[in-house]
Amino acid sequence: MSSTLLTADHEAFRISVRTLLDEQVVPALPGWEEQGRIPGHAWKTLGAAGLLGLAHPIADGGTGHDLLSSVVAAEELGRTGFSGFRAAVGVHTWMATHYLATAAAPALRHRYLGPAIRGERVAALAVTEPDAGSDLTALATTATPDGDGFRLHGTKTMVTNALCGGFAVIAARTGPATRGPTGISLFVTDLDAPGLTVTPQPLAAWHCAGTAQLGLDGVPLPADALIGRAGRGFHYLMKGFQQERVIAAALAVGGVDRCLHDTLDHVQRRALFGGRAGDLQSVRHALAGMHTELSAARLLVHDAAHRLARGDLPVAECSAAKLYATELACRVADRCLHLHGSAGFVADSSIARAHREARAAALAAGPSEVMLDLIAGTLFSTTP
Repeated sequence: MSSTLLTADHEAFRISVRTLLDEQVVPALPGWEEQGRIPGHAWKTLGAAGLLGLAHPIADGGTGHDLLSSVVAAEELGRTGFSGFRAAVGVHTWMATHYLATAAAPALRHRYLGPAIRGERVAALAVTEPDAGSDLTALATTATPDGDGFRLHGTKTMVTNALCGGFAVIAARTGPATRGPTGISLFVTDLDAPGLTVTPQPLAAWHCAGTAQLGLDGVPLPADALIGRAGRGFHYLMKGFQQERVIAAALAVGGVDRCLHDTLDHVQRRALFGGRAGDLQSVRHALAGMHTELSAARLLVHDAAHRLARGDLPVAECSAAKLYATELACRVADRCLHLHGSAGFVADSSIARAHREARAAALAAGPSEVMLDLIAGTLFSTTP
């Protein structure tokens, strides 16, 4: 079931993205998972196909597509069945480079955004710290003045794409406050900069996302490494998080779609009680129910994207889409593994991988409890 917000052009675009991924990406994904990162040539392939510039203006080397095209592409990334890959591309395309495209000076965009869109350099977003994740007001990393520039001090953790050797957009304090939303700024730095150490962080899943911890020991930054205005980082992040959550929800929708597709195929082939598992009413009803929930999630995501694209700041709608889609991915992965029976418990099966990886999506870009708080805040602010 699709959405009335999508046009024939969106659907044709979906087919082209799916074809590209099926032919040039999916066969290689198991190897990339073992390597723990996506190789450089794969990023260039995605860049040449225009997938890394969907959200960016033509003037910066992007394709100038609308946000619903990005949602369609994200759904197809989710359908690959490898969440590490979709997380890595998602962070690069719609998260880290978003701040360069929307707030950075032209020279900084030219230096970093153009190569990122072409897949020549891979972007990471370094916000989370050991003691600051969803609570951005607790950020402790500092960027202290040093001559005409700054020096970065602190630790960033759970940094997707950090092992790819590109660059990172980093949130740090430039103001006197040690806590709170004021005085946070955004910078960009190369990941091979002096004083910056990259320590791999092996995860339970998302292996090819290239996740690592960054140690920042006096990393020198020129003045023009500042993205936008000093002290406006919290504002930029709060706006950027809405797109991030819509994309996270779309990636989850694609993952649910893949789970259901694989399970439907399995139950129609699996012999059981003289027939097929798919002949049992309980199985058919379970799949019908999950399909209905998937359709509802997709409509939530498309509606949030539509509102965001027209210039609104739909915090409740983006939060609801992210909450529902990522929690649905967890429920569906669990149900579908059960419907696979013992075959679903085989380590390298697609459904076992989906089951391992689903929970991470409900944590990234703000856990479900934060989404509920944001939605509740909207509800209570409008109650008479």
